[in-house]
Amino acid sequence: MAGNDFNLDGAEISVLKALGLGGGEVSGEDLIKRVQDLEPAELIDALKGLIGQGFVDVDKDGFYSAEDMGPLHFMVNSGYSKDLKDALNPKPEAPKSRRVRRE
Repeated sequence: MAGNDFNLDGAEISVLKALGLGGGEVSGEDLIKRVQDLEPAELIDALKGLIGQGFVDVDKDGFYSAEDMGPLHFMVNSGYSKDLKDALNPKPEAPKSRRVRRE
């Protein structure tokens, strides 16, 4: 899958940026503090979507409120981290040269 094949909404992008793509774990409490622009229900929906797609790993899938999230640890799946990084920070493609080598 190429990086531009991901269809991420604004909430999912905010969550991924808050988690960081370096592979470290973030506790649920810290994640809630980092993503204060999202309501708890929006944060939970975005997380469950990312977990369902396999982009984010968590200790336990059964969380339904901010209180349930507190003791859990979240991290970006290392298999997708490079592709997600490319999707979040797209680089413009270098223009192809029009020069043709003739023999």
